[in-house]
Amino acid sequence: MRFSPRAVGLASALVTVLIWTAFIVIARASAQRTLSPFDIAFLRIVGASVVLMPWALWRARRERRSPAGFSGSLGGLSPLPLRPTLVLGLFGGLAYAVLAYSGFFFAPAAHGSVLMPGSLPLWASLLSIWLLGDRPPAARVFGLGLILLGDLLVGGASLLGALSGQGTVWKGDLLFMAASSCWATYSVLVRRTGADAVRATMAVTALALLSFVPVFALLTQSGLLPTRLGSAPWGEIVFQLLFQGVGSVVISGIAFTRMIQYFGPVRSTMITALVPGLSALGAVWLLGEPMYWNLMLGLALVTAGIAAGVLPSRPAGWLPLFSKPAKGLR
Repeated sequence: MRFSPRAVGLASALVTVLIWTAFIVIARASAQRTLSPFDIAFLRIVGASVVLMPWALWRARRERRSPAGFSGSLGGLSPLPLRPTLVLGLFGGLAYAVLAYSGFFFAPAAHGSVLMPGSLPLWASLLSIWLLGDRPPAARVFGLGLILLGDLLVGGASLLGALSGQGTVWKGDLLFMAASSCWATYSVLVRRTGADAVRATMAVTALALLSFVPVFALLTQSGLLPTRLGSAPWGEIVFQLLFQGVGSVVISGIAFTRMIQYFGPVRSTMITALVPGLSALGAVWLLGEPMYWNLMLGLALVTAGIAAGVLPSRPAGWLPLFSKPAKGLR
C-alpha cells in the first residue's frame, strides 16, 4: 500500500511548516548564545552533507552500472547535471543560507520570521507569472493580499523602526528579503526543471559543500572571518548539526520539494505563510514573549488567505489517501 500524491503533499506541507517554525524559534533563542550565524551555516551544510553525500555517491555508483548510465555531476556528489545543480544549488542552498544567516548580524530574528517566509508567496507569484506563464485566479490574488496584511500585522510594529532608517536594522531586512526571493526562485525552478525531491536536495547540498565550506575554512583560518566553533560547547554544536543540517536541510528540503510537486510553487509558499504567526506563538509559549491583539488578528488573516489561495475554487471531491502511486512519485 502506497500513499496517494494528495497524502504525500499534505504530509510534506505539515513537516515543512513545523520545521520552519522551529527554525525561527530556535534562531531567536540562539541569538545570544555562542555560535555566530556563519558558524551555524557551516554546521548546517556539514550536518546535511554527512547524511546526503554518502547516499548520493551510493546512488551514483549504482546508476553507473545501469544501462542508462550516470547523468549527474560534481564527481557523483550531485545526481543532477551540472547546469541544474549550479542553478538550484546557488539559489536554494548557497545564496539562501548566506543571506539568511547574514541577516541576523543586523536585524533580530523577529524580522526574519516575517520577511523570509512571509514574503515568499509574493516572490513566488511574480516568478511563476514570469517563468511559468502562470495566471493566478482572483481568489489567489485576494488570498495573497490577506496573507501580506496578516504578516504586516504580526511584525509591522517591529518593522516600522527599520523603515524609518534608524540604525543598521534595514540592512538585515534587505538580506532577509533577498533570502526569501532566492528560496522562491528555487521553488519555481524545481517545478520548472521537474527535479525530484531527493535529487534536488542532494544537488543543493553538494554545491554548498564544495563552495561554502572551503571558503569558510580559508577565511576563518586566515583570521578574516571570526569563528566561535572552538569555544562553543559540544552540545550546542551537535544540536545545530542535527537540527540545522538533518532537520532543516535533509528532512525539510525533501518535504518542501515534495510539497511543490503537489501544490505548485505559489500555493506551497502560501502554505509556508503560516510560519510567521506560528513562530510568534511559539515564542510566546517557549520564550515568554508577550501576546498582542495584532498577533491574533494577523494569524486569522493569514489562515483566511491560505484558505482562499490553496483550496480549490470548485468542489473536486475528496481524493482517497491511499491509491496507486502516480507517475513521477514512485
